[in-house]
Amino acid sequence: MRTINVLSLVRTSAADRAMIAAVDPVIRLTDAGGWFDGEFRETWPAFTATRYLAPGSNGSGTRAERDRMLAEAEVILGGWPFPLDLRARSPNLKWFHQRPAGASNLLTGDLWGSDVLVTTSRGLGNTLAMAEYAVAGIMHLAKGLHRVEVERAAGQFNHRAYRPLLLEGKTVLVVGAGGIGLPVGRLCAALGMRVVGTRRHPEPGAPLPPGFSELVGAGDLDRLLPEADFVVVACQWTPETTNLFNAARFAAMKPGSALVNVARGEIVDEDALADALAQDHLRGAVMDVYVGEFERPPMHRLWSDPRVMITPHVSNASDQDRHGAIELFRDNLAAYVAGRPLRNVLDWKLGY
Repeated sequence: MRTINVLSLVRTSAADRAMIAAVDPVIRLTDAGGWFDGEFRETWPAFTATRYLAPGSNGSGTRAERDRMLAEAEVILGGWPFPLDLRARSPNLKWFHQRPAGASNLLTGDLWGSDVLVTTSRGLGNTLAMAEYAVAGIMHLAKGLHRVEVERAAGQFNHRAYRPLLLEGKTVLVVGAGGIGLPVGRLCAALGMRVVGTRRHPEPGAPLPPGFSELVGAGDLDRLLPEADFVVVACQWTPETTNLFNAARFAAMKPGSALVNVARGEIVDEDALADALAQDHLRGAVMDVYVGEFERPPMHRLWSDPRVMITPHVSNASDQDRHGAIELFRDNLAAYVAGRPLRNVLDWKLGY
């Protein structure tokens, strides 16, 4: 009976490890969660290490021991960050599963475009928490709540500056009606909003998802933009979506409309966004992501604008962990052992 060496680079609970090991007797699981933290501090930007590594964690074992674990692994369960030279150090690697949902996390490093089968946790993150964040962003913008801090700093109120909106009857455009975008639409519809959305491959003739009055292909984005009071960006970052929101698309948005981005910063041309705000074309923006978020603080023009709320990629956080990555990995591991197709396989050409 052959052995399948599975290496976990992420911190997992005893219950998770038992669930993985119980998939099949051929599985030999090695838990290396935290072992590579010292390497990550040396090879990733300090901003990334501070944000994503446990304080004081500097790894375990010797370089030779870590190299041996990688060299023996046929399957690796990884997270963020990860060894930038993972492919070079893992000659027997056949399959890598990424705990995060976004495929773009892997753009840095030698795994991208390699011969290794890669799966992601697309659609299985804490998507409801992210949808709630998007709705909170819409409420923040609609009620002018940024004025609270402005007036606290000034020491006086200006009630005429709030310009609150009633959300019932307003239109929200969900760009990327997938794992995150679908619950965004459902929650917005519950507030009485009209919900329209785009996705890369809508199914012709399929019933509309709950809450949506229209769901069309990505090519219809420019038709829908002028109708939207709020635009929620929830799509994958790929070469096709880089700077998807540029000067032309901000100009096409309805005057006084607003943007919420819970996807990736690179989908938005931030200079164009800052220009649209400077021209008072947009009401404001809420961004849980920004360009270069793993390396540096946000662009000053945006971060200093009181109409822009920027948070450090926390939309998926809540008091309940509903992330389904380990369950997906378990199911895919059973399929891998049996020689069946895996779910959420990353297409290098599409970028997700």
